[in-house]
Amino acid sequence: MRPDGRANDELRPVSFQRDFTDMADGSVLVTFGRTKVLCTASVEDDIPRWMRDTGRGWITAEYSMLPGSSPERIRRRVSGRDQEIQRLIGRSLRGVCDLGALGEWNITVDCDVLQADGGTRTASICGGYVALHDAISRLMQRAGKPKVHPLTTECAAVSVGIINGQCRLDLPYAEDSTAEVDMNVVMTGSGRYIEVQGTAEGASFAKDELDTMLGLAAGGIEQIVALQRAALASGPPAARPQQR
Repeated sequence: MRPDGRANDELRPVSFQRDFTDMADGSVLVTFGRTKVLCTASVEDDIPRWMRDTGRGWITAEYSMLPGSSPERIRRRVSGRDQEIQRLIGRSLRGVCDLGALGEWNITVDCDVLQADGGTRTASICGGYVALHDAISRLMQRAGKPKVHPLTTECAAVSVGIINGQCRLDLPYAEDSTAEVDMNVVMTGSGRYIEVQGTAEGASFAKDELDTMLGLAAGGIEQIVALQRAALASGPPAARPQQR
């Protein structure tokens, strides 16, 4: 039995609370069980220098764990782990965006972990997608372009792993910290892979176990995408007046 009583193929309770804050173009509080991440998306017309005059936009991400997000206080700094995670988030979100259709806009998705209980990077990708979708929708309302929404499909991620010889979906910290194998899977809403990160922490794993974990991840992501679609079924409120 898992610590929280779930079946091996069962997600923790997942929710997306849109417009959690007022100032950002897109703002979402995403929860996976006890893990809570605030994702905000901010649009600027100042794209990176190397992208200028290309007609293409850019999406990047920043990630941090806030000081009170874990039992031991997290120092305010950007660690090597943070940099690796924010690059993963940026790659994942760019993987479902037509940057040419976006046009010369720069969008930064900030993911701040309010409470960490495993799966913070995968939750950040899931919530970051919803915040990014709202930010672009508001940009279209405000600026009249891009004319067509450049997000081509959904983007979602989930963790899987092997604990005590069992393949399990969506690991909380109690499982993640003792896993023999820890894996993060990022997929599109159409079922294509964007990234797979897998590491044998204690013992090597076989191909049939890899196939089982990928199957668990695909099933979990299908459920997460359905929740993203439900959250975004209605468009965001009218574009907000610029505060700056």
